[in-house]
Order: sequence, then C-alpha cells, then structure tokens
Amino acid sequence: MGRARSSREAAERWLLVTVSTAASSTLRVHAWRKLRSLGALYLQNSVVLLPDRPETARAVARLLDRLRRSGGDGRLLTITITDPDEERQVIAQLAAERSDEYQEIVSRVPAFLEEIAYERKRGRATYAEVEESEADLERLRKWFARVRARDYFDAPERAEAEQAVERCAAELAAFEAEALAAELPEEGSTTAPTKLRAVEGDRP
Repeated sequence: MGRARSSREAAERWLLVTVSTAASSTLRVHAWRKLRSLGALYLQNSVVLLPDRPETARAVARLLDRLRRSGGDGRLLTITITDPDEERQVIAQLAAERSDEYQEIVSRVPAFLEEIAYERKRGRATYAEVEESEADLERLRKWFARVRARDYFDAPERAEAEQAVERCAAELAAFEAEALAAELPEEGSTTAPTKLRAVEGDRP
C-alpha cells in the first residue's frame, strides 16, 4: 500500500510534532481532534508524524500557537526518514487508516439506499423525504471530503468510497424526479397531483 516512489524523486519530508497541554483536558481534546483531523500518525501519546505539506504545516503552526497562548507547549521539526523500509511502513500505516475510514463510509451506503427504497415502496416520493435524504447525502459527501483531504498517499479504497457516494447521489436524483412528477405534473397535463385528487375524491 502507499505511494510508490522512484529513486529519482526527492525524499519525502515529514513533520514531527510534539504537544504538551499542561494537564488541561480542553487543550488535550482540542489538540487530539485537530491532529486526527489532519490524519496524523501517533507514534507516542503526544508525538505525531505528518507528511510535510503546506496545509499540514500551516495547521500545525496554528495549533502550536493556540497551545502556547493557552498555557501548553509544542514543537515542530521537519525531518526525513532515512530508512526506506521504515518509511514504507509509515506510509502503509497512514494509508491503512484512511482505508478504514473509506470503508466506514461505504458501510453507511446500504442504509441510505434502503431508506429510499422503503419510501418508494410506501409511495412516499415527496419533497420532505427528498430533503431528508439530501441532508444525509450532504453528510456523506462532507465526510468523504474530510477523509480525502488527509489521504496523502491515495489509499486504494478511495475509488470505492467515491463511487458509493456517487451512487447515492444518482439514486437520490431519480427519487427527486419521482417526487417532482408526483407533486408537480408537467404543464398541460390534465392529471392533478396525487394529494389533490385524494382531497377532491373525498368531497360529497
């Protein structure tokens, strides 16, 4: 797993980050959440490794500034891993963590599709149901985008997760078209919306 690198490529540069939160649980949680959101690999309790990228360097610098202003401390070192086997293991571990996250996204897709199928079966292709599913899809898309942003070495499961999210989008688009046809017939159609026909049918 991980990105193959030819001998001609420059050595990967890494950020070695240490943090101290001065026994503050609030700072500890903040640092942990931020570093995990960046896809950091924990080497020890307060020591992490990240690929050196402009976005990771900026984010870590902001984090350390926040820690220092709040009574904590930290250090950022730029390093290279001279042992190729060790570096491959680090990259494989980072890729494996992203793969797990992509698989978690994929595991949520069946429930999304089953919910749409269930509402179809009930004849409930409505705007309200479309809106609810749209919110679920947006959460999936944002989740995928966050994982993709910290997938520095192109984990192989990314394509599967992306296809799964797009399948949800396609199914929702079809469901939305059904809701539109049910609630708002085409202009010139003599067929009234289902709900209106039901009301009129109840009149004496």
